[in-house]
Amino acid sequence: MKQKFLAAAVQMVSGSDVTANLQRAAHWVAEAAAKGARLVVLPEYFCLMGKQETDKVAVCEAYGDGPIQRALARMASENGVWLAAGTVPLRSPEPQRVLNTTLLFDPNGEVRARYDKIHLFGFSGLGETYCESNTIRPGEQPVKADLGFAEMAFGICYDLRFPELFRQLSPYDLMILPAAFTATTGEAHWEPLLRARAIENQSYVLASAQGGEHDNGRKTHGHSMIIDPWGRVLAEIDKGEGVILAEIDPTLIQSVRTRLPALAHRVLA
Repeated sequence: MKQKFLAAAVQMVSGSDVTANLQRAAHWVAEAAAKGARLVVLPEYFCLMGKQETDKVAVCEAYGDGPIQRALARMASENGVWLAAGTVPLRSPEPQRVLNTTLLFDPNGEVRARYDKIHLFGFSGLGETYCESNTIRPGEQPVKADLGFAEMAFGICYDLRFPELFRQLSPYDLMILPAAFTATTGEAHWEPLLRARAIENQSYVLASAQGGEHDNGRKTHGHSMIIDPWGRVLAEIDKGEGVILAEIDPTLIQSVRTRLPALAHRVLA
């Protein structure tokens, strides 16, 4: 029988200085570990919210080595935690585009799983325009990882709007979602979408967000959350930096799935 454990979601307001962002991430990972977290999740773009979208291309790393990846390995090993490292810009076959990648480090600092963001955000309105596909190459493979004490599904930010991605990976114990939702779209859709993914997959959801006004002028929604399989928000932080923790309880997952066996009732066309 799997045991309960504490998981943490880190919220940041990352800027355009990679070194400073890594220092802030290390601070929050250490704080989460000190509070008993076994798994820590960083937000999307934790290492860089650039002045221009092309800034991420300039600092991208080859998979397996680079200053960002080495720093993350140290955070995991020095604190003895599993670390889902938000997103790291990794080199792609196209020089002008990167892969926006979540790397999962084990407590020894070794990479145990990798997920390249599949769905790329595009939005235009209210004075804002975003087109991630200009600088990001989409991933192709959905990913689920077995940590030994939990099975975890991966998603990143805009993936949240595509329930079929998470449904094809179900069942799992928890879903992680590093994100940098805009203030505009987050206010309207962030919480209902997160709670829907938890309810329909009867799993925990850990959403680690960017939350505030960044030095590039962008405003992000924040409201990092941990949600249980019944759709209840267990922990939340509004704006600014911080860390939230909640207990992941396998017996609750089993109870929800036994009382309301929706996953077993699925009819696949």
